[in-house]
Amino acid sequence: MADVHPAGVDDLDARLLRALDAAPKVGVLELSRRLGVARGTVQARLDRLAERGVIATFAPTLDPTALGYTVTAFATLEISQGKGRAVLEHLRAIPQVLEVHTITGPGDMLCRVVARSNDDLQQVLDRVTEFPEIVRTSTVIALSNPVSHRVLPLV
Repeated sequence: MADVHPAGVDDLDARLLRALDAAPKVGVLELSRRLGVARGTVQARLDRLAERGVIATFAPTLDPTALGYTVTAFATLEISQGKGRAVLEHLRAIPQVLEVHTITGPGDMLCRVVARSNDDLQQVLDRVTEFPEIVRTSTVIALSNPVSHRVLPLV
């Protein structure tokens, strides 16, 4: 019987995910060759992992810096009680807001935003804070990203 990892995937799933992470453009046939299993097995595993949400997307990972957005900042927002949905709709309409997390501690939401320059960041933040239900913000600019977004170590 295969070992089950804490992430709820067995050894073959883990090997498949690592191979896909190492070579995201590789096809099912090549994955089956690299893993030494049947093509149908690889396809079934991929389908199952996608259905379970383990594989969230097969879309390419885009780099904001390569698109000209060289400044990354994190803005903590304090919002009016009960206005979370309205604030989220406002934030979704701003393309430079890449992520929003509801949080505990000081503040209600943490947003990752990008901009083309510090001046552009000011304009993005002005657009964020123009919404009356956002009462207060605090922003920090990221200087570097020594550990970028990753999930594979959990597998």
